[in-house]
Amino acid sequence: MTNESKDRSLLLVDGMALLFRAFFATSVSGQFMINSKGIPTNGVHGFVKHFLTAISTFKPSHVAVCWDMGSKTFRNEMFTEYKANRSDAPVELIPQFDLVKEVVSAFDIPNIGLEGYEADDCIGTIAKASMNDFEVSILTGDRDILQLLDERIKVILLQKGFGNYAVHTPDSFYTDKGILPRQIIDVKALMGDPSDNYPGVKGIGEKTALKLVQQFEHVEGIISNLQLLTKAQKTKIEQDLDMLYLSRKLAEIKCDVPISFSHEESVFQFNQEKVLTKFKEVEFRGLDRLLPDQQILA
Repeated sequence: MTNESKDRSLLLVDGMALLFRAFFATSVSGQFMINSKGIPTNGVHGFVKHFLTAISTFKPSHVAVCWDMGSKTFRNEMFTEYKANRSDAPVELIPQFDLVKEVVSAFDIPNIGLEGYEADDCIGTIAKASMNDFEVSILTGDRDILQLLDERIKVILLQKGFGNYAVHTPDSFYTDKGILPRQIIDVKALMGDPSDNYPGVKGIGEKTALKLVQQFEHVEGIISNLQLLTKAQKTKIEQDLDMLYLSRKLAEIKCDVPISFSHEESVFQFNQEKVLTKFKEVEFRGLDRLLPDQQILA
């Protein structure tokens, strides 16, 4: 590792996590911030506020924002019920999907996404490919991304409000959960994930899943030692073996997605006039004071 790489930090932003969080924080009280063109902007406004607050807090030299590209991914091909419990996006949010990417582009940083994959997969791919040359941070509200934690990858989880974060490292995660970050995948294989709508092993919850993974390390270790489990645990796993293996595949973030990404294009060095012009066009007020006083150079 060179001295130069120590000074280079890459912030990967989970765009959908920030946008949805911002939208629902204000839409619950009907504050959609509809501008003179009739376009709601509450989600984008909150996204920018989260984004700029994180920039000023963590001061990355490079930034990229990753997005889901449609609702269907390779996981739906493996399991048709994957995320089938999700309701359609509210009508006020739909025009903000394109608008938020326009605002990100005004900062001259890349919007990244690939049809058939989730933002998490793009984030995982870039993070793993960049960790030898950069200190990588992932900004999200989604705990699933904690499986990507590594010595050079930390996860910044948004907390309530703006500027409140829980910053996770492999050590802090182990202290908290008693497992390694990668073992999240095995825990979710057992317990499933109601928010993503896959069941895991019927009748096994988080407490039992954690205990089994702590004891046997991974799904394969559990299967190899079924005779050591309680009769009830053994029966449940044997009856749901196919779903156990499938759930593990669904839970794992892919880190080899065929995306093109340039570190040069992700240098955080924006043109203030260009950004302010975009803010004026969208009719944002009060966000200009959050812009960094000077551009952060690589």
